[in-house]
Amino acid sequence: CPQIDRSCSEMLSLSACFGAAILVGAGLRPAEIRPTSVAPVARARLASPVASAAEVEVVDVVVIGSGLAGLSCGALLASRGLEVAVLEQHYEIGGCAHAFTVGLDGRTIPSARLAKEPQTPVFHFEAGPSLYSGLSPAASPNPLKHVFQMIGEEPEWIEYDTWGAHLPEVPEGYELSIGADNFKQILRTYGGPAAADDWAKLETALRPLSKGVMALPSTAVRGDLGVLLTMGLKYPRAFLDVLLNAGKIVAPFDVEAYGVRDPFLKNYLDLLAFLLQGLPANGTLTAVMAYMVEDFYRPGAVMDFPRGGSGQMVAALARGVTKHAGCSVRTSAAVQRVLVERGRAVGVVLRGGKQVRARRAVVSNADLFNTYSLIPRGAHAALDQERDQLAGSRLRMLGEVSSPLDGAVPLCRSFMHVHLGISADGLEHLPPQWTVVNDWGRGIDAPGNVIVVSMPSKLDPGLAPPGHHVIHAYTAGNEPWEPWARFAGADGMEGDDTRANADYQALKEERAAPIFEAIRRRIPDIDARTVVRQIASPLTHARYLRRHKGNYGLAIAAGNADALAFPSVTTPLPGFFRCGDSTTAGIGVPAVAASGAQCANALLSVWEQLAMNEKIRMP
Repeated sequence: CPQIDRSCSEMLSLSACFGAAILVGAGLRPAEIRPTSVAPVARARLASPVASAAEVEVVDVVVIGSGLAGLSCGALLASRGLEVAVLEQHYEIGGCAHAFTVGLDGRTIPSARLAKEPQTPVFHFEAGPSLYSGLSPAASPNPLKHVFQMIGEEPEWIEYDTWGAHLPEVPEGYELSIGADNFKQILRTYGGPAAADDWAKLETALRPLSKGVMALPSTAVRGDLGVLLTMGLKYPRAFLDVLLNAGKIVAPFDVEAYGVRDPFLKNYLDLLAFLLQGLPANGTLTAVMAYMVEDFYRPGAVMDFPRGGSGQMVAALARGVTKHAGCSVRTSAAVQRVLVERGRAVGVVLRGGKQVRARRAVVSNADLFNTYSLIPRGAHAALDQERDQLAGSRLRMLGEVSSPLDGAVPLCRSFMHVHLGISADGLEHLPPQWTVVNDWGRGIDAPGNVIVVSMPSKLDPGLAPPGHHVIHAYTAGNEPWEPWARFAGADGMEGDDTRANADYQALKEERAAPIFEAIRRRIPDIDARTVVRQIASPLTHARYLRRHKGNYGLAIAAGNADALAFPSVTTPLPGFFRCGDSTTAGIGVPAVAASGAQCANALLSVWEQLAMNEKIRMP
């Protein structure tokens, strides 16, 4: 960011912080698994790369990676007339948020083949996010909704309002509609005598903060004085509210300072914060909690799901790129390195030697470790300095360090995933999702302690063959790297021999056991029903999604002792930008969509951004 006076710096900081805070209202964190295929319905046109050592191509912007952030950035830039090439190393797009299909014989069917054989009965699996909100309304504070509005592409949404849970206080489980009244019923039933009163005090204290948080779009944030136009003048009252409440909004959430004493409510808030941002409530911005209280438990609240599965969100973003002349989304286009000439990023070199040069910028949607790996040390001194501060030996997964505040740059742990295709007989009574917490005392982030189970075919029967359902269940960002490290190859990825390695397969079964137990809470005969069965580990993520140690993004706590902050979308290297879960607001579907938009804003003039932002509809 350019140097500006202190008052404007504070405004930018608040805008960025606020951008981080308004990101949670639409969905849990994207999970990771082996990329296979994007749902074929309404898929975007994808270009197949041709590797040639002598070939050189020139576009305006190269985007490395086709995750939600990279596609959001690319689509927004394409909508402003820039020639954009989104380069994906795998043969499917979507990154951590992709979808994939598997036949009744248990074999993966790539999307290109399925497009030619659309009548093939398949299971459509969600490899990433399972829960979304704020996407079906015409007016919403959800950043991904804003991106869809600005690019003129969007899936069809299915609305529902039921969510199940199995908590230590109620191991047999319950299910109720979401929303304020039903949450208060949960507090009265399972909390202590003061639970409902504590919640009322919390609502009263946080709602004044949420006014600004809910009314400012994080997709309008930019890192220069133009923010005074894109946010300050366009949303003056909300912007002023954020400034006036700055000290509270950017502080770590202190549940006891807000008068919450009831143990059940404290634990529940920890659960929500962990599911949404990867850290307990005391490591989460107060603004995030204010948004959650206002949006998730408001009267009439609903959840959303894209018809055709989560792959349709990816496909809509890809169409936002490919419908513009000179723009493309390319698969099997692995970037080996970023070209740096005269102190500026000017393009990339693909595997095979082809160069794709960029007139304006190169944007990385890779994780932090792999983003730095694309640029050799010595290519740019200031970038090397930042690399030394944020990566190298300092970049360690939670659990490898004593806490997020001990001087390391912490990474969120990884996931274990289970995908099942099952017989649907007799399962009409089940909700589409349920969450299991085994023991509050172990800590909300203890391995295997929190499991999310999703059955999206309950919402959209077309996701499974007739008479079947799909299940996607996962441990929510609590799987450590250490048990898997011995199976990693020299590059930290899954070795080629792991499928035949009995010890590795046994470890997958062992670490996935809590997931199967969570499924059995509602489906005791799951083993007899199973037609298709897949388990993925952190090594799976590391290999197929190129995630360092299978990580799920940075886990930088609010108020940390080292004053660590998420890297911005700009870098010290001119012409080199970044977006995704290692930047700005961190992990989560809304967060990465916002980072993609903010990265696009950094490459556009204020006037171009304002014209784009006119399509945003806030509540």
